Amino acid sequence: MSAELSFANALLSPDAPCPPGLRAWNGSDPAKRFAIYRNNVVVSLVDALADSFPVVQALVGEAFFRAMAAEFARRSPPRSPVLAWYGAGFADFVAEFPPTAGLPYLADVARLEWLRVEAWHAADADPLPLAEMAAQLADEAALPTQRLTLHPALRLLRSAHPVVSLWAAHQSENVAAALGAIDFADAEAALLVREGLEVAILRIAPGAAEFIDRLLRGAALGEAAQAAAPFDLPATLGLLLRSGAVVAMTPSGRAA
Repeated sequence: MSAELSFANALLSPDAPCPPGLRAWNGSDPAKRFAIYRNNVVVSLVDALADSFPVVQALVGEAFFRAMAAEFARRSPPRSPVLAWYGAGFADFVAEFPPTAGLPYLADVARLEWLRVEAWHAADADPLPLAEMAAQLADEAALPTQRLTLHPALRLLRSAHPVVSLWAAHQSENVAAALGAIDFADAEAALLVREGLEVAILRIAPGAAEFIDRLLRGAALGEAAQAAAPFDLPATLGLLLRSGAVVAMTPSGRAA
């Protein structure tokens, strides 16, 4: 094992001894200085996770969240120097973390919050111009064959839990009252769209979510609509168009 790898492993192992060969400039005990450095590293990773998963933290409490996040940090150190991208595997960790077994919705809330991070940092793209959009929509015969290219920031989550309601409750002035109104047996689908510098998290019908998912997979409009459960197609298309989520409409067989 290289000296660099040994040092990195010791940083994330709270019981590991100070790596050999370290020296302090003033002759003080390097083990004490290393312990401080080790703590600072974990704290910075936990802080990064708290920034990305504020609702998860609110649901379990700060102390519990920081202990859980520290455990994740020790098992899954960052692969990038950009801490904004740290946390991609956190939701899966939460799903398998034994102390959260009584909160089955928590992992999906984490998934929703991570999708929000992805949507925020995704590439930009210009929405389809209104004149071109109107011309495409006016051709009723060709409309079912159109394939929609959706904005790179668009994200979709289908959950067996009320994830949108849980997220929205923590954006309200009276969080306790909003949480009290949630039916935890509800399944919800979330659509994330970026409008300007804001990421909107919208609750959509299951059929609409299935329709959009099929569009993301490359299905034409008619095919996606027929395969989805019953939903309001005009309202769903209107939502996508109003939010600037459609960047191109291309007849089947042609590249966007």
